[in-house]
Amino acid sequence: MNITTFAKRLCLLVPLLLSPAAFAVEMMPSPPQLAAKAYVLMDASSGNVLVENNGDQRLPPASLTKLMTAYIATLEIRRGQIGENDPVTISENAWRTGGSRMFIKVGSQVTVSDLLHGIIIQSGNDASVAVAEHIAGSEDAFADLMNKTVADLGMTNTHFMNPTGLPNPEHYSSAHDMAVLARAIIHEDPAHYAIYSQKEFFWNGIKQPNRNLLLWRDKTVDGLKTGHTDEAGYCMVSSAVRDGMRLIAVVFGTNSEVARAAETQKLLTYGFRFFETQTFYQKGTELAQAPVWKGATNQVKAGLAEDLTMTLPKGQLKKLAASMTMNPQLVAPIAKGDVIGKVEVKLDDKVVHSANLIALDAVEEGGIFRRMWDSIRLFFYGLFN
Repeated sequence: MNITTFAKRLCLLVPLLLSPAAFAVEMMPSPPQLAAKAYVLMDASSGNVLVENNGDQRLPPASLTKLMTAYIATLEIRRGQIGENDPVTISENAWRTGGSRMFIKVGSQVTVSDLLHGIIIQSGNDASVAVAEHIAGSEDAFADLMNKTVADLGMTNTHFMNPTGLPNPEHYSSAHDMAVLARAIIHEDPAHYAIYSQKEFFWNGIKQPNRNLLLWRDKTVDGLKTGHTDEAGYCMVSSAVRDGMRLIAVVFGTNSEVARAAETQKLLTYGFRFFETQTFYQKGTELAQAPVWKGATNQVKAGLAEDLTMTLPKGQLKKLAASMTMNPQLVAPIAKGDVIGKVEVKLDDKVVHSANLIALDAVEEGGIFRRMWDSIRLFFYGLFN
């Protein structure tokens, strides 16, 4: 595909970070105002924030903290550091942890898999401490690991002091950060993400239900986690899929279990009703070829470093236009991943997003005669341009 053809096709696309604010207000009704301290609605594919209120405010996350505890546990499983069937000996410290419990017994051995279910479905503080000790040796060491992972994910308004979410003045997160974490959980490990949709878990003769009421009320909802303390109020991170579009809704500080479900449902209903998402090109797909001087080959394949995914108010595709430009006089050597051009997407002559085009393959220097010949051509090209 040549550059002109690509530009014509790209006019149907929208950028990765396009904000609904770029569109006229009259195109869609205002988002719902929720009875919550903070909330965020995010598209899971693009990462676009569609609705937010106090999204970056630092608030106590209560048991939403366990999303990070479970995320780290599944990371360790995938890395081969721990196994799902590994036995974990339950310490007295884990057994004595207050709050919601899985009801594991001190001195007993419980598999990592069962503890993971106890964390996600039953919100067990005892299970969370047991996993933290198994992975890092202590709660404090695990908290350090949690905060390193926070930095890796770019969660700029989060700091953890424990794996449970029990109150601590230095333990906080934000609605936006929790959406970022949920997005990582969903995309990175679909197999373990399936646990979040389970409605109940039976352990030690006790069957406990998942506290996410939307799992019973809305068949499109398949996760994630609830939380509650007196300080935090009732919080929830949920996700749902309809017609191939996945949304993540986060609410902090509602006043009841029923209210957090109802307020979350308002966000999801609004997002699915008024927005749409589609991925047109995946990262690494060849979109064009650009000329290269002094190279072993005379062209380099160009593509995007990230998926080109759109989230936008329904029916707005036709109002977008895009263009692609290559850096002038690309000269070998070119490394794979080098930035060699740019895509700009416009709405009414306003650039709403730009993305780098990268080299999909390396281009080595050509032989001496090729380099000499192209040097001569470049000299005359400079004279007449």
